[in-house]
Amino acid sequence: MKVGVLTGGGDCPGLNAVIRSVVRKGVQDYGFDFVGVRDGWLGLLQNAVRPLDVSGVRGILPRGGTILGSSRTNPFKHEDGLRRVRDTLAAHGVDALVVIGGEDTLGVATELHREGIPLVGVPKTIDNDVSGTDYTFGFNTAVSIATEAIDRLHTTAESHMRTLVVEVMGRHSGWIALHAGIAGGANVILIPERPFDLEEVHEQVNSRFEINYAPIVVVAEGAVPKEGQMILKDQSLDEFGHVRLSGIGEWLARELSQRTGKEARTTVLGHIQRGGTPSAFDRWLATRFGLHAIDAVKDGDFGAMVALQGTRIVRIPLSEATAQPKLVDPALYDEVQVFFG
Repeated sequence: MKVGVLTGGGDCPGLNAVIRSVVRKGVQDYGFDFVGVRDGWLGLLQNAVRPLDVSGVRGILPRGGTILGSSRTNPFKHEDGLRRVRDTLAAHGVDALVVIGGEDTLGVATELHREGIPLVGVPKTIDNDVSGTDYTFGFNTAVSIATEAIDRLHTTAESHMRTLVVEVMGRHSGWIALHAGIAGGANVILIPERPFDLEEVHEQVNSRFEINYAPIVVVAEGAVPKEGQMILKDQSLDEFGHVRLSGIGEWLARELSQRTGKEARTTVLGHIQRGGTPSAFDRWLATRFGLHAIDAVKDGDFGAMVALQGTRIVRIPLSEATAQPKLVDPALYDEVQVFFG
């Protein structure tokens, strides 16, 4: 059997660990041949496929990013996209695909499986918003990076007695904001799942100033105020119809500065959260996902996605995993509000 491997969507720490794991076990245990697809679904549209073997995956475990490249390409948005995908797979004799991606990449995989293309999905995203799995790899690293940034910002905020607003990633879900905010001792955490009351945020910030303490506000990029719409710098859309987020942090800092009469500054962590060396947990999880994904290929269990449930790796239907994003449970958000203000 010849198996293709691709990584789609935004890069994240741990992608290379999956690639390494899939190839190592596939070659050593099952005698499979492998090819790597360049730049996600774009590679199947452009016939950008290269051989992939054990020697090609040596030394990549601790590397961030992906040796295969990635892109936010939706083949169904391109002329004859499905036919071109089929033609590329046929030209290289690819019998099955291992697709490593988040909600959009796996959404495409779900549709391609319905069209008869044999594939297995592996969930990745720093946002941790893929349903059916307790965690996605990349999330732990992103939270660690954001937490370290918040730790560092506490001291400079206190030195100048100003509000510091930390904008983290999270389009639909506030998992990074919530985990990093609690771990970093933030005084306010704003997430997309719960529109916020600006006056309430103002009161929480002021309460910290009253005890001579500089407040830290952590806000997910997709958070919105109750009285307004999503704050955007850029109205353009990607191929999956998503706006390019960012801007809520700067808007919030301006509003708080005006309301409190004290200086407020913004730090946007952006792609820093996605880059660099993966944490030990993300390497471990990504490796296990890869091992179980190639087992699913061997079993012919196509249309499945590997997932972490508890400490076990299980298989669930891709259609189930991509039906809706995994959002922060309101009860979990309520649980930690004792630390706000």
